[in-house]
Amino acid sequence: MPLSINRVLCTLTVLILWQAEELVEACSCAPVHPQQAFCDADVVIRAKVVGKKEVDTGNKIYGNPITSIQYDVKQIKMYKGPDQDIEEIFTAPFSAVCGVTLDTSGKEYLISGKMEAGGKMHVTLCDYITPWESMSPTQKKSLTQRYQMGCDCKIVRCRSLPCAISAPEECLWTDLMMEKQVYGRQANHYACVKRADSSCSWYRGMAPPTKEFLDIEDP
Repeated sequence: MPLSINRVLCTLTVLILWQAEELVEACSCAPVHPQQAFCDADVVIRAKVVGKKEVDTGNKIYGNPITSIQYDVKQIKMYKGPDQDIEEIFTAPFSAVCGVTLDTSGKEYLISGKMEAGGKMHVTLCDYITPWESMSPTQKKSLTQRYQMGCDCKIVRCRSLPCAISAPEECLWTDLMMEKQVYGRQANHYACVKRADSSCSWYRGMAPPTKEFLDIEDP
């Protein structure tokens, strides 16, 4: 009998450790170019985070409550989204399930996320969320027009060398391979813009692309 109990306890311990490991590895996000994050998001805002609390958002099976973290924000500007201001942002309570941790002392962020039923904005670790002060001038300017101009394009991350695009509407993102950092020059200073011939190409500069750039044809 003691041997059987020990085996049961051992089995339970293994299961608990396996589930804990599975939970830790549950949130995995591939790097995304800021423009692609903008295009994929339902909502993109600049906001100050001013408060935080845990809230019940529903019931699981057997009546166990589902909790989320609610961040209270003061929206400064909306770049993409609904007509009304965003006042609360919701996220999962733990990073293991992609919950986001934000500074609630009035820090300004660029926040992208999804709009759920009922008009609630939900964010995860896979969304593009970054302190406003860390963004380059080109990124900030691109939020108002350039990123939107490129939403018909697709930014493809170079995973290993050699790499190449597979379609003319793609732009190859090589920061990680060429500069050994995820957010290098292409992320900080370039946008992938659609041209007159329906192909897409990297464009650098704070101003919107000129007609000459849009009309140019590759040799």
